[in-house]
Amino acid sequence: MSCNNCTTKNKKGGCGTGSCGTGGCGSGKLAVFDWLSNTQIPGGQKQFDCVEVRFKNSRKEYFRNSDNIPLQIGDVVATEANSGHDVGIITLTGELVRLQMKKHRIDWKSDGVPKIYRKANQKDIDIWQEARNKEEAVQKQSRELAIALGLEMKISDVEFQGDGSKATFYYTAEGRVDFRQLIKDMARVFSVRIEMRQIGFRQEAARLGGIGSCGRELCCSTWLTDFRTVTTAAARYQQLSLNPQKLAGQCGKLKCCINFELDTYLDALQDFPKTEVKLVTEKGRASCQKIDIFKRFMWFTYDDDPINWYKISVDSVKEIITMNEKEQKVVSLDSYAIVSDGVGMSATLGNDGGKEMIEEDITRFDKANKRKKGKKSPKNQKQAKNPNQQKGESQNNLPKNVKEQKQPNPHKENTQKNLKNTNESKKPNTKKRPNNRNNTNKEK
Repeated sequence: MSCNNCTTKNKKGGCGTGSCGTGGCGSGKLAVFDWLSNTQIPGGQKQFDCVEVRFKNSRKEYFRNSDNIPLQIGDVVATEANSGHDVGIITLTGELVRLQMKKHRIDWKSDGVPKIYRKANQKDIDIWQEARNKEEAVQKQSRELAIALGLEMKISDVEFQGDGSKATFYYTAEGRVDFRQLIKDMARVFSVRIEMRQIGFRQEAARLGGIGSCGRELCCSTWLTDFRTVTTAAARYQQLSLNPQKLAGQCGKLKCCINFELDTYLDALQDFPKTEVKLVTEKGRASCQKIDIFKRFMWFTYDDDPINWYKISVDSVKEIITMNEKEQKVVSLDSYAIVSDGVGMSATLGNDGGKEMIEEDITRFDKANKRKKGKKSPKNQKQAKNPNQQKGESQNNLPKNVKEQKQPNPHKENTQKNLKNTNESKKPNTKKRPNNRNNTNKEK
């Protein structure tokens, strides 16, 4: 409902159908669905003269339309303020405003309800937007002034009035803070009237907004207005681990959503026996270790054998307790235990079942997941360059013992003999020839 175009005028679909309260066209902070937008007022009855106006973040106030100005959802109006005027957006009109004022315990018949001056003109909107644009810088400077004075406070938000004559500073602090000197310094620096307003940590988260651990927008900034106390007992009833990091919201307090399902858990726990009770059997005494509220299961272990867990239904536990009250003992919990398919505490462990489960748990990943290799197509195989190469490859594929055996090859022996003869024929003749020249000289 923060969009200026959301109206209840006669339009086909989209904005103006009363569905703007779903938050689809804006931030959706504290949005209200106008389910009476399409209904007509009975004849002779006047429309309720008060309207709901939303300002920055989640601040909403109610004003009287004493001048009977035709107003629709989404109109920007100038409203009455303590000094000057403020500018806001109408979020609700008609009979639903009466219900909202009744819910917040505001007397619409009294003269103390402020009134609407007029629809905001362009000059009012320009001044309003100019003041809104200064809020971030003013907030940063105000924090620096507070740090310089050594004040233990956190200024979380700044809101200017529509006419720019006043600034409201929202802060959080653990205790009481003396900020008189801070107000003087801020009035001197910003040249506006200063108002300091302390809020709680939950109100701070509601004003600033954010995304929760569930992935949705914070409940306190969208629809939740009453902040009920949340205790750690609510987390214990729902079997939640008492981890402050998981149970705390953005405000640093326990999450408000812990209370949402608390009544359902309390109703279901009424049919459960107390967890402190012990079951007496011939095998020994058993104590409760864990419960599943909505599945109606309880896990027990023997005091002498805390490793083996037995999952038993609530009706069976009541039956055993009734027998124990009559001073009767059951043989063991094996006959009442429920065997589960899962591995872990939810499975029932007998004398030998625990060992089998552990062995199965250890060896279940040892099986090799071998993939069957498909036969390669002849297209992918490379052709041998010559038959001798192909023959050599075939010999390499033979077993090792076959390779080591030397088989006679007569063709190979004949070729070796021929090579030997040719080599001998090619050898040079190293015998010395007689020197005929010397012999002829002697004869002469």
